[in-house]
Amino acid sequence: MTDTVATMTPLSRTQMAQRLAHDIPEGWYVNLGIGMPTQVADCVPAGREVIFHSENGVLGMGPAPAKDAVEPWMINAGKQYVTLVKGGAYVHHADSFAMIRGGHLDLCVLGAFEVAENGDIANWATSENDTAPAVGGAMDLAAGAKRLWVMMDHTTKDGRPKLVKRCSYPLTALGAVRRVYTNLAVLDVTPNGFAVVEMCPGLSFAELQARTEAELHKAG
Repeated sequence: MTDTVATMTPLSRTQMAQRLAHDIPEGWYVNLGIGMPTQVADCVPAGREVIFHSENGVLGMGPAPAKDAVEPWMINAGKQYVTLVKGGAYVHHADSFAMIRGGHLDLCVLGAFEVAENGDIANWATSENDTAPAVGGAMDLAAGAKRLWVMMDHTTKDGRPKLVKRCSYPLTALGAVRRVYTNLAVLDVTPNGFAVVEMCPGLSFAELQARTEAELHKAG
Protein backbone atom coordinates (compact mmCIF):
# COMPACT_ATOMS: atom_id res chain seq x y z
CA MET A 1 0.00 0.00 0.00
CA THR A 2 1.43 3.36 -0.97
CA ASP A 3 1.64 6.48 1.17
CA THR A 4 -1.04 8.04 -1.05
CA VAL A 5 -3.55 5.34 -0.14
CA ALA A 6 -2.66 5.59 3.56
CA THR A 7 -3.54 9.29 3.66
CA MET A 8 -6.63 9.03 1.45
CA THR A 9 -10.03 9.25 3.14
CA PRO A 10 -13.01 8.16 1.02
CA LEU A 11 -16.05 10.41 1.05
CA SER A 12 -18.84 9.52 3.42
CA ARG A 13 -22.31 8.97 2.00
CA THR A 14 -23.36 12.38 3.25
CA GLN A 15 -20.37 13.98 1.53
CA MET A 16 -21.19 12.09 -1.68
CA ALA A 17 -24.77 13.37 -1.52
CA GLN A 18 -23.56 16.93 -0.91
CA ARG A 19 -21.15 16.71 -3.85
CA LEU A 20 -23.86 15.46 -6.19
CA ALA A 21 -26.46 17.95 -4.95
CA HIS A 22 -24.04 20.80 -5.67
CA ASP A 23 -24.16 19.89 -9.39
CA ILE A 24 -27.98 19.92 -9.75
CA PRO A 25 -29.01 23.19 -11.42
CA GLU A 26 -31.79 25.49 -10.27
CA GLY A 27 -35.28 24.38 -11.26
CA TRP A 28 -34.54 20.80 -12.29
CA TYR A 29 -37.10 18.03 -11.69
CA VAL A 30 -35.23 15.14 -10.13
CA ASN A 31 -36.06 11.56 -9.14
CA LEU A 32 -33.96 9.95 -6.43
CA GLY A 33 -33.62 6.18 -6.49
CA ILE A 34 -34.01 3.93 -3.46
CA GLY A 35 -31.07 3.72 -1.08
CA MET A 36 -28.03 5.99 -1.12
CA PRO A 37 -29.45 8.59 -3.57
CA THR A 38 -32.31 9.57 -1.22
CA GLN A 39 -29.82 11.54 0.91
CA VAL A 40 -29.44 14.06 -1.91
CA ALA A 41 -32.79 15.64 -0.98
CA ASP A 42 -31.25 16.75 2.35
CA CYS A 43 -28.20 18.35 0.72
CA VAL A 44 -29.39 20.87 -1.87
CA PRO A 45 -27.60 24.21 -1.31
CA ALA A 46 -29.68 26.82 0.53
CA GLY A 47 -31.68 29.06 -1.78
CA ARG A 48 -31.63 26.65 -4.75
CA GLU A 49 -34.96 25.23 -5.88
CA VAL A 50 -34.88 21.60 -6.99
CA ILE A 51 -38.18 19.75 -7.36
CA PHE A 52 -37.87 16.16 -6.20
CA HIS A 53 -40.12 13.42 -7.57
CA SER A 54 -40.78 10.03 -5.98
CA GLU A 55 -42.20 7.30 -8.18
CA ASN A 56 -44.79 6.25 -5.60
CA GLY A 57 -46.62 9.51 -6.33
CA VAL A 58 -44.94 12.56 -4.78
CA LEU A 59 -43.92 15.72 -6.64
CA GLY A 60 -42.23 18.32 -4.47
CA MET A 61 -40.68 15.92 -1.98
CA GLY A 62 -38.80 17.63 0.84
CA PRO A 63 -36.06 16.44 3.20
CA ALA A 64 -36.52 13.93 5.98
CA PRO A 65 -38.71 15.22 8.84
CA ALA A 66 -37.64 15.74 12.43
CA LYS A 67 -38.37 12.70 14.59
CA ASP A 68 -41.22 14.54 16.32
CA ALA A 69 -42.78 15.71 13.04
CA VAL A 70 -43.21 12.42 11.15
CA GLU A 71 -46.31 12.04 9.00
CA PRO A 72 -46.73 8.23 8.85
CA TRP A 73 -48.39 8.27 5.42
CA MET A 74 -45.75 10.54 3.85
CA ILE A 75 -43.04 8.23 2.47
CA ASN A 76 -40.80 7.96 -0.56
CA ALA A 77 -40.41 4.92 -2.82
CA GLY A 78 -37.98 3.41 -0.32
CA LYS A 79 -40.57 3.66 2.48
CA GLN A 80 -38.56 6.37 4.26
CA TYR A 81 -40.40 9.26 5.89
CA VAL A 82 -40.19 12.50 3.92
CA THR A 83 -41.80 15.94 3.87
CA LEU A 84 -43.73 17.86 1.22
CA VAL A 85 -42.51 21.32 0.23
CA LYS A 86 -44.86 24.26 -0.28
CA GLY A 87 -46.62 23.74 -3.62
CA GLY A 88 -45.90 20.00 -3.63
CA ALA A 89 -48.50 17.41 -4.60
CA TYR A 90 -49.52 13.80 -4.21
CA VAL A 91 -50.45 12.09 -7.49
CA HIS A 92 -51.76 8.72 -8.63
CA HIS A 93 -49.11 6.08 -9.25
CA ALA A 94 -50.05 5.97 -12.93
CA ASP A 95 -49.64 9.75 -13.21
CA SER A 96 -46.27 9.50 -11.51
CA PHE A 97 -45.07 7.02 -14.12
CA ALA A 98 -46.56 9.14 -16.89
CA MET A 99 -44.20 11.90 -15.74
CA ILE A 100 -41.29 9.44 -15.92
CA ARG A 101 -42.17 7.84 -19.25
CA GLY A 102 -43.14 11.17 -20.80
CA GLY A 103 -39.64 12.58 -20.45
CA HIS A 104 -40.59 15.24 -17.90
CA LEU A 105 -37.75 14.54 -15.43
CA ASP A 106 -34.50 16.42 -15.94
CA LEU A 107 -32.50 13.93 -13.91
CA CYS A 108 -32.68 10.58 -12.20
CA VAL A 109 -30.10 9.51 -9.61
CA LEU A 110 -29.81 5.75 -9.09
CA GLY A 111 -27.64 3.43 -7.09
CA ALA A 112 -25.94 0.58 -8.95
CA PHE A 113 -24.06 -2.65 -8.55
CA GLU A 114 -22.06 -1.98 -11.71
CA VAL A 115 -21.65 0.69 -14.37
CA ALA A 116 -19.86 -0.12 -17.63
CA GLU A 117 -17.55 2.23 -19.52
CA ASN A 118 -20.21 2.63 -22.25
CA GLY A 119 -22.86 3.75 -19.74
CA ASP A 120 -24.66 0.45 -19.21
CA ILE A 121 -26.09 0.13 -15.70
CA ALA A 122 -26.91 -2.94 -13.59
CA ASN A 123 -28.91 -2.29 -10.43
CA TRP A 124 -31.41 -5.14 -10.13
CA ALA A 125 -31.94 -6.40 -6.58
CA THR A 126 -29.84 -9.54 -6.25
CA SER A 127 -31.33 -11.44 -3.29
CA GLU A 128 -34.40 -11.88 -1.13
CA ASN A 129 -32.73 -9.67 1.49
CA ASP A 130 -32.90 -6.56 -0.70
CA THR A 131 -35.53 -4.01 0.30
CA ALA A 132 -36.75 -3.36 -3.25
CA PRO A 133 -38.13 -6.18 -5.40
CA ALA A 134 -36.23 -6.93 -8.60
CA VAL A 135 -35.65 -3.74 -10.63
CA GLY A 136 -38.58 -1.63 -9.40
CA GLY A 137 -39.09 1.50 -11.53
CA ALA A 138 -35.41 1.82 -12.47
CA MET A 139 -35.92 0.66 -16.06
CA ASP A 140 -38.57 3.33 -16.64
CA LEU A 141 -36.44 5.99 -14.97
CA ALA A 142 -33.28 5.10 -16.87
CA ALA A 143 -35.16 5.25 -20.17
CA GLY A 144 -37.45 8.19 -19.42
CA ALA A 145 -35.36 10.75 -17.55
CA LYS A 146 -33.36 13.22 -19.63
CA ARG A 147 -30.18 12.38 -17.69
CA LEU A 148 -29.08 9.50 -15.48
CA TRP A 149 -26.43 9.91 -12.77
CA VAL A 150 -25.28 7.09 -10.51
CA MET A 151 -24.26 7.36 -6.86
CA MET A 152 -22.43 4.34 -5.45
CA ASP A 153 -19.30 3.10 -3.71
CA HIS A 154 -16.34 2.73 -6.05
CA THR A 155 -15.75 -0.91 -5.09
CA THR A 156 -17.63 -3.70 -3.33
CA LYS A 157 -16.97 -4.43 0.35
CA ASP A 158 -14.39 -7.03 -0.68
CA GLY A 159 -12.63 -4.61 -3.03
CA ARG A 160 -13.99 -5.67 -6.44
CA PRO A 161 -14.37 -2.81 -8.96
CA LYS A 162 -17.88 -1.58 -9.72
CA LEU A 163 -16.78 0.54 -12.69
CA VAL A 164 -16.20 -2.14 -15.27
CA LYS A 165 -15.57 -2.78 -18.96
CA ARG A 166 -18.82 -4.76 -19.27
CA CYS A 167 -21.44 -5.43 -16.63
CA SER A 168 -21.67 -9.00 -15.30
CA TYR A 169 -25.06 -8.49 -13.65
CA PRO A 170 -28.39 -8.31 -15.56
CA LEU A 171 -28.67 -4.91 -17.22
CA THR A 172 -31.19 -2.28 -16.18
CA ALA A 173 -30.52 -0.03 -19.18
CA LEU A 174 -28.08 0.25 -22.08
CA GLY A 175 -25.77 3.25 -22.44
CA ALA A 176 -27.91 5.43 -20.17
CA VAL A 177 -25.48 6.70 -17.51
CA ARG A 178 -24.02 10.19 -18.01
CA ARG A 179 -22.08 10.66 -14.76
CA VAL A 180 -21.00 8.58 -11.74
CA TYR A 181 -20.40 9.85 -8.20
CA THR A 182 -18.47 7.44 -5.98
CA ASN A 183 -16.78 7.69 -2.61
CA LEU A 184 -13.49 8.13 -4.48
CA ALA A 185 -14.24 10.20 -7.59
CA VAL A 186 -16.63 11.95 -9.95
CA LEU A 187 -16.51 10.51 -13.47
CA ASP A 188 -18.24 11.35 -16.75
CA VAL A 189 -19.23 8.63 -19.21
CA THR A 190 -17.85 9.68 -22.60
CA PRO A 191 -17.45 8.01 -26.02
CA ASN A 192 -13.91 7.19 -24.87
CA GLY A 193 -14.98 5.66 -21.55
CA PHE A 194 -14.77 7.03 -18.02
CA ALA A 195 -13.29 10.54 -17.74
CA VAL A 196 -12.19 11.52 -14.24
CA VAL A 197 -13.58 14.93 -13.29
CA GLU A 198 -12.54 14.94 -9.64
CA MET A 199 -10.91 12.67 -7.06
CA CYS A 200 -11.12 12.67 -3.29
CA PRO A 201 -8.15 14.30 -1.52
CA GLY A 202 -5.05 12.16 -1.14
CA LEU A 203 -5.85 9.76 -3.98
CA SER A 204 -3.64 9.57 -7.06
CA PHE A 205 -4.87 8.82 -10.57
CA ALA A 206 -2.85 5.58 -10.56
CA GLU A 207 -4.48 4.40 -7.34
CA LEU A 208 -7.93 5.23 -8.68
CA GLN A 209 -7.15 3.22 -11.82
CA ALA A 210 -6.02 0.30 -9.66
CA ARG A 211 -9.50 0.20 -8.11
CA THR A 212 -11.27 0.43 -11.47
CA GLU A 213 -11.56 -2.35 -14.05
CA ALA A 214 -12.29 -0.05 -17.00
CA GLU A 215 -9.60 2.25 -18.35
CA LEU A 216 -9.78 5.78 -16.99
CA HIS A 217 -9.03 9.06 -18.74
CA LYS A 218 -8.56 12.54 -17.36
CA ALA A 219 -11.35 14.97 -18.19
CA GLY A 220 -10.29 17.74 -20.57
